[in-house]
Amino acid sequence: MKNKLLFIFCMVVLLPSCRYVHNARETAFDEFKPSELLRKYEYYKDASAQLDKKIADIQVYDTRVSSLLEQYEGVKRIEWAREDREQLSIWQSEVAGVKASYNLLAADYNSAMSKFNYSFCNVGKLPQGAIEPLPREYKPYIYK
Repeated sequence: MKNKLLFIFCMVVLLPSCRYVHNARETAFDEFKPSELLRKYEYYKDASAQLDKKIADIQVYDTRVSSLLEQYEGVKRIEWAREDREQLSIWQSEVAGVKASYNLLAADYNSAMSKFNYSFCNVGKLPQGAIEPLPREYKPYIYK
């Protein structure tokens, strides 16, 4: 009887805990193996470059809009050439889209950077050839 109770105890208590330990080990391996760390690092590098490009695109649009507005300084918009009114509207719509996509990518970047399994980006030295560390987050979001 004592052996049966010991067997039942092992089956009920110890066997499931062995599965949890095995699962935890497998999960840790999957999340921190070199190929996965490289994939995550490359995601951050790509996302950071895309965010920098979006900021540069916004500046280009702002320069274009400012230039057009300077040409028509003191003139009511209704008196502008039709093509210029249309172009201004197009640029304003495009810059709004770039800002919205920037905010979405920045939110994804910030969320991923704050997760435990991405914490490797917050410690250690920079990889060879890197000049500056990846930003820990992209904020503030663009509201205007």
